Formats: sequence, structure tokens, C-alpha cells
Amino acid sequence: MIYLQLFISFLQIGMFSFGGGYAAMPLIQGQVVTGHKWLSMAEFTDLITISQMTPGPIAVNSATFVGMKVAGVPGALAATLGCILPSCIIVTLIAKLYLKYRNMAMLQGILTSLRPAVVALIGSAGIAILVNAFWGSNAKIALANTNWVMAGIFVVCLILLQKGKMNPIWVMVLAGVMKVVVSVATGL
Repeated sequence: MIYLQLFISFLQIGMFSFGGGYAAMPLIQGQVVTGHKWLSMAEFTDLITISQMTPGPIAVNSATFVGMKVAGVPGALAATLGCILPSCIIVTLIAKLYLKYRNMAMLQGILTSLRPAVVALIGSAGIAILVNAFWGSNAKIALANTNWVMAGIFVVCLILLQKGKMNPIWVMVLAGVMKVVVSVATGL
């Protein structure tokens, strides 16, 4: 039964995650944190971090991680298959249709109209992760509850990415090192 739940949950994610991994994050959160409670919000944030650091799409990495946590290797296979099956079918059909109708104005209009929705999904996921990082999953958003270490690491990383044009992989490694150094220095 759990294998079927994993398959169907990630099948839904795979069917509706237009725009890639970042756009899929709210859908994944809705299924694994809110819906089935397979992960806590803190574990979900860790999942996104791990999915970013490993090769491959975020949704597939998330499916594999959640499936493995919930039901071992068979669960990982069921969740991953559910996640990739819609993409395989949809991309095959769309490629065939796109090659035939790529110059059609209506198709271009549909693709253009999907962009704002994708940006909204990505923004929603980013805000949810920031809220969890700065205030925790159950804390009230208030200045007094802010985790200033995490806020500082975020600002440093943002500056390194935007102004320093630093490689995102090195920024992630540096963020991890900063957190370890702060934890060791403060004894947390």
C-alpha cells in the first residue's frame, strides 16, 4: 500500500511540476510534508539542500530520498518511477507536437502564459525555505525569533552569487563551512 501511495503522490508531482525542480518544490512540500507527513518541514528543507547538491533533477532526487526514507529501496523505485513517468510521456508527445506546430501563434501564446505561473511557484518555494531557515518550521515570524546566523549566511551567499559571480557549488560548500564554524564556535 505504501508503494502505491508513494507512486501516486510522485506521479501527481511529476504531472503538474511545469517549470522544473524549483517549481515542483511547493508540490513536493504539499505531498510529503502537509499531505502524508512523511517529512517534517525541517527535513524537507534538508531534502531540498541535498537534492540541490546531488546530480540530477530536484524532483527525482526528492522522490528517491523520500521513497528510501519511507519504504527503503522498493519505495525509492516506486516514488522515482511515479515522478518520471509523466515527464517521459508528456515530453514525447510535446516533442512530436512541437516539431509539427512550433510556428503556430497559439502554441507560442500558451508557452508565454505559463511563465508567470512558473515564476510564482519558484518564488513560493523560495519564500517557504527562507521562512523555515530564518524562523524555524513552528516559530512565529518575528524579529525576536529570527535566526541571525542563518540570515547572515544567506546575505553573504547572496552577495557572493550576485556581486562576486561565484560558482553556486562553492557558495553552498562555503555556507556549510560557515554554519559548522559558527556551531563549533558557539557550542551549538
